[in-house]
Amino acid sequence: MPAPSAFLLDLTRLASRAGRTRTGVDRVERAWLAACLADPRPVFGLARTPLGFVLLDRDGMAGFAAAFDADDWGAPGAVAGLYRRLDPPRRAAQGHLRRGAVARAARPGLGRMLRRHLAPGALYLNTGHANLDDQVMRAVHGARARVAVLLHDTIPLDLPWAARPGTVESFADRLDVVARHADRVIATARATADTIEARLSARGRLPGIVVAPLGVTPARPDFGALPPGLDLDRPYMVALGTIEPRKNHALLLDVWERMGTAAPRLLICGARGWNNAAVFDRLDRGVAGVTELPGLPDGAVAALLSRARALVFPSLAEGYGLPPLEALALGCPVICGDLAICRELLGDRAVYCDPADRYQWEQAIRAQARIARPSPMTPPSWDTHVARALDGL
Repeated sequence: MPAPSAFLLDLTRLASRAGRTRTGVDRVERAWLAACLADPRPVFGLARTPLGFVLLDRDGMAGFAAAFDADDWGAPGAVAGLYRRLDPPRRAAQGHLRRGAVARAARPGLGRMLRRHLAPGALYLNTGHANLDDQVMRAVHGARARVAVLLHDTIPLDLPWAARPGTVESFADRLDVVARHADRVIATARATADTIEARLSARGRLPGIVVAPLGVTPARPDFGALPPGLDLDRPYMVALGTIEPRKNHALLLDVWERMGTAAPRLLICGARGWNNAAVFDRLDRGVAGVTELPGLPDGAVAALLSRARALVFPSLAEGYGLPPLEALALGCPVICGDLAICRELLGDRAVYCDPADRYQWEQAIRAQARIARPSPMTPPSWDTHVARALDGL
């Protein structure tokens, strides 16, 4: 099979993150943007806007990357009034996309736009699950391009009770599209690939699946970005991730309430999510020794991990789980849920506990508070992830 003649990276989801705290999926998409820009072949970025689609060339993608990194998108532009449903940062990002575009098309004209600009044999890369619909896929294939989709997990179907409202049905629809149109599916671990294979096989078509573990690039610790007055000399542990049901913060609150003054402090770094009213209520009422620190930049989180007694990660399900790998790369011990994905990626470098066993977690936390920090782990690289994801294409 010939190598791709060009790359077409979908930037739709990444543009929608303007003004938001960066997540693990954001880091994955940003790494693929860097990989495309580093490749000598022609590269393009595709984004859906309220007015249709825009196409960026290499210069436009480089400008987009710089704007994303600084979260500075410039003025919204003359058509901002048409984006009334968007908040100011996302309006500005849409204006940036329009200014940087080499071509624009209404939805019916997407195929013609792609055929004009893409040489046959290009590869469309979708790493954020936006634009997974039949019309877009037909337009891409109509331009004689192949389709590669990075599927992070199938958690919305595996744990529907924990999903964001309205996402189970939409995720199922997207998975249907992947089964119909993808030429390659990129999975981030063997455990994740197994669940993806089962879900796609049930839909009647199984694209080729390749396992490519994600890279990890820990941020440089930035103690100046921490909230003023935060005392790092007193022992503490960190919980990192959106406060949503599958992250299992309820267990941590139970453990900290049970341990009382014997527990190190717990710093919860992550925004409040969905379907978690009982946990939010407990946090609002206050749990002794527990502090919420939402919205911290990556450098501040890295600073906390660099001195924490442990990262506590009692998640019920993960497609990959970047926080434990980021913590280990900074020399921070990890106590995590006993999940197949965690054992695959972390091996014997973590302490594993049953996500439902509060007593086991309490004992592990008591023990870990007295153990010396390990030497930092060398994390997997993004170059290796990209090379494995594209191997054989």
